[in-house]
Amino acid sequence: MKKPIATILAAVGVLAAFAETSTTNAPGVVLAKKYPWQSSLTAGLTLTKGNSDTLLFTASLQTQKKMPHDEYKFGAEGSYGENNSVENNKTAHAFGQYNHLFNERLFGYLRADGLHDGIADLDYRVSLSPGLGYYLLKSTNTTLAVEAGPGVVFERLGSQDDTYATLRLAERFEHKFASGARVWQSVEFSPELDKWEKFVANAELGVEAPLTKQLSLRAYVQDTYVNQPAAGRKNNDLKLISGVAYKF
Repeated sequence: MKKPIATILAAVGVLAAFAETSTTNAPGVVLAKKYPWQSSLTAGLTLTKGNSDTLLFTASLQTQKKMPHDEYKFGAEGSYGENNSVENNKTAHAFGQYNHLFNERLFGYLRADGLHDGIADLDYRVSLSPGLGYYLLKSTNTTLAVEAGPGVVFERLGSQDDTYATLRLAERFEHKFASGARVWQSVEFSPELDKWEKFVANAELGVEAPLTKQLSLRAYVQDTYVNQPAAGRKNNDLKLISGVAYKF
């Protein structure tokens, strides 16, 4: 377990360090003010007492920077839930992605993902993937991009350790309204290269409405489908998450 976790921490750390150093274009010229990091922290809590005692806590932190030729995005999220003192939700996820634009629409990327899901009996799944992407739509308020590339996955599912090559196919869309509200959607499909019946598919659909300049309400659906889950576990995990987001 230590090796893949160290791998993803190192990969995300390298991306973060590169993002930090790249804000300086030349001695004495700092681009951070012109291209600032855009960050948000979201938290949600659902609690019931009485005939049913339930608890669900979710939190996520995301930050991104967009420059003329480089884009960076990092994030971490987690959830914990109980139903009558029985755990029914326990996840942690982190990712980092760096895009380098060759022209207005074509870019190369490097992405690192790490996931833990205690309920699905997934100790860890660490994915590293380079690839190419293309913006089918790219304007101030609307983006639609597709991405594809090879990858490698380190995984401990149930009691089995596995390392395999994969293919990552992804699509992501976002639209921002004049009011400050936005909608977004993404899909990712990753089959094992030599065993296509083993795959993971992730999808997300969300909406955000501003309350103030820094606060907003955010709600989104996440769906994860694992074609070959751990023994005794279901293929599909669906989450509906809502909370308050603080932008800084």
